[in-house]
Amino acid sequence: MSGSSEMRTPLKRVYGLGSAREGAHEWWSMRLTSVALIPLTLWFVIGVIGHAGADYESFTTWVASPVVSILLILTLAVTFHHVATGVKVVIEDYIHVEWVKIVCLVALKFGCLILAVAGIFSVLRIAFGG
Repeated sequence: MSGSSEMRTPLKRVYGLGSAREGAHEWWSMRLTSVALIPLTLWFVIGVIGHAGADYESFTTWVASPVVSILLILTLAVTFHHVATGVKVVIEDYIHVEWVKIVCLVALKFGCLILAVAGIFSVLRIAFGG
């Protein structure tokens, strides 16, 4: 046996895989964003329910407050990062045609980026009265 194959499990030798540890970053990213989204989502839902039936001006005044604007932007950024990471794993696991996988991953990244930027722009526009 060569030196590099001695460090592999029998299953890894069959698949030709080594200990790349490529999934650790995504695993940690998903856990951290999940934990962050718990209080952010609870805050957002409670805030929106608290403004149920409110007029447009009172809702936009709420969104325009500095703490609320920052929390909304943080919620948007964390949500779309979480979505992009989670869907990326699904695409990589279940799409086996390489060019289709690449197209899906690029569409996912651009889609999440565009939606996050649009949401953040909307919050900033409300916050700064544009």
